[in-house]
Amino acid sequence: MRVIVVGGGVVGTMHAWQAVQRGHEVVQIEREAEARGASLRNFGQIWVSGRAGGEELDTALRARELWESIGAEVPGLGFRAIGSLTPVRGEREYAVAEAALTRPDAAARGYRLVTAEEARRINPALRGEFDAALWCERDAAVEPRTAQPHLRAALTATGRYTFLPGREVREVVGTGAVRDDHGDVHRGDVVVLATGAWLSGLVRELAPELPVRRVRLQMMQTAPLGESLTTSVADADSFRYYPAYKSEALDALNAEQAQAPVAAAHKMQLLMVQRLDGGLTIGDTHEYEHPFAFDTLEDPYEHLVGVVESFLGRPLPKIRRRWAGVYAQCTDTIRVVHRQQVADGVWLVTGPGGRGMTCSPAIAETTANELGW
Repeated sequence: MRVIVVGGGVVGTMHAWQAVQRGHEVVQIEREAEARGASLRNFGQIWVSGRAGGEELDTALRARELWESIGAEVPGLGFRAIGSLTPVRGEREYAVAEAALTRPDAAARGYRLVTAEEARRINPALRGEFDAALWCERDAAVEPRTAQPHLRAALTATGRYTFLPGREVREVVGTGAVRDDHGDVHRGDVVVLATGAWLSGLVRELAPELPVRRVRLQMMQTAPLGESLTTSVADADSFRYYPAYKSEALDALNAEQAQAPVAAAHKMQLLMVQRLDGGLTIGDTHEYEHPFAFDTLEDPYEHLVGVVESFLGRPLPKIRRRWAGVYAQCTDTIRVVHRQQVADGVWLVTGPGGRGMTCSPAIAETTANELGW
């Protein structure tokens, strides 16, 4: 079988990986010289802890297994089974963490409520004041800025993979066939459009009523911390954002303990992970209303700095990079992904939202199984 993958981000690359692993030939087409969207502009977290139960959690857990096995084959991914800690302060935040332990799938997530002292043994960099922390053993991380090049190098080494950058696919010209902006036609048994947040052009022509929205976020990265941050770190605002934490205790938290005004205005949570170079990737905000702003705002960054320093108990290293990114999210946020046949032999796979990095290996595996690769 010959598979044409359109899109060089992590979802597209994982579809290429699945096809090559199953013995097929793949041509992957990317409109930029390198993928430049959400696949590079994220935390690199394999984030199981906050996922909704059912299909979403099953997908995340399967993806976590796949990431680990792929990481063993491709060391350049920088896969680390580091887990995560969410420090909590006060009775209301503690109650939400405690309620999470009563979920029937708590053990599958690796949930454990630890004291502040235990949390500091797990992650000695957390020297600030907090009362306890929710530990999730199943969370992990990879290096988002380097993952795709390393995956492509491994794919190329098989002899069954070709990467064509700098080409925008403009039209479908037959069953399993597309034409790019160089005028070249690429024919296969199936085409997978994994174009991320690029929902205009060909995607709009093929699926004008797409149930997917775009979400913009702001993030930043620091100079090296000078010590190991041995886990990912979130704050209690993540309880308000992730569906796994829905409970009466969360309702009480929302009713009785308001978010900081800046965090509420920008729909914020803290997520933080250390890169292999020692720097910290920190975020994030959420913006849903179009048109998106073209600039970044300082107030959210200042808020995040304050939260991080309160957990670390020390000044944050110099901020070296700030950026915004956009990802595609199903409007029905319970759906893991939008997968649709849009023409003969052509399938669109988009809309995983902030789950794309986490879930992409399992999303691609499901596509391959459903299409009979």
